[in-house]
Amino acid sequence: MIEMSEILIDSPSQVKVIVFQLADKEYAIPVGQVRSIEKMQHITRVPKTKGFVKGVINLRGVVTPIIDLNQRFNLGETEYSESTRIIIVAMDEMEVGFIVDAANDVLDLPADSIEPQPEVVGALEAEYLSGVAKLDKRLLILIKLENVLNPIS
Repeated sequence: MIEMSEILIDSPSQVKVIVFQLADKEYAIPVGQVRSIEKMQHITRVPKTKGFVKGVINLRGVVTPIIDLNQRFNLGETEYSESTRIIIVAMDEMEVGFIVDAANDVLDLPADSIEPQPEVVGALEAEYLSGVAKLDKRLLILIKLENVLNPIS
């Protein structure tokens, strides 16, 4: 069973998450870690950063680094479209924006629908995942934010 302390829990029986899309798969982040969802905007490149770090934006006076999650998870490059969004997340007083293909939903996940990531998941991908939620016919991959952000800090 998954460690519930790894996920922000809104109530003992539910987890509220933001659902977003990357390469035709659905992922989720606890809503408590999301500050806002923004439309794509101009990103200023920063020299000598990793390829998945697209640069920085000035978001309401705060300079925020932007990460392309498709590239971060080695899912390849995708073209940005009208549905592309930047999800601003906060962790340990750090705000970071994630470029995603689309932001789909805000859902309440029953805590008993969340399972640890399958054993067959490769080691690289597994370090970014905190679990998988089954909701009707949907599978939502839960992101472990601290591991996604760790190599950057």
